[in-house]
Amino acid sequence: MKNIALVLTGLIIGIVSRFFGGFDMLLQTLVLLMIVDFISGIVSAVVFKCSDKTDSGRLSSLSGFQGIIKKGCCLMLIVVAVHLDALLGTNSLTRDAVIIAFCLNELISILENMGRMGIKMPAPLTNALEMLSAKKNA
Repeated sequence: MKNIALVLTGLIIGIVSRFFGGFDMLLQTLVLLMIVDFISGIVSAVVFKCSDKTDSGRLSSLSGFQGIIKKGCCLMLIVVAVHLDALLGTNSLTRDAVIIAFCLNELISILENMGRMGIKMPAPLTNALEMLSAKKNA
């Protein structure tokens, strides 16, 4: 029974890894950033009560669920990018560009969560966040 479970687990991981074009350092970094972003969002809502997802600043199960769905959609776009690379013969160029873009987006979200918690950041990071926020709101 143990061997069957191990074989099935390996098979599932192999198939999922194939869809994502491998589980290399780039994808591992994105998954790590997604987890850190989710946790920092929960901490900002539960501990600091400063979430921008609700009027009260508190934790919302709906907002959390929506966040997970959004992250799942980002992962689906990576699968699409892998197939575009195969179609175009671009040797993971599209996949890597999509993952890097999502990594930057997750990093910005983490920095915003940290800023809401009152964590002091170096001036260049604060300036970059303000510039990105201004572009996003324009």
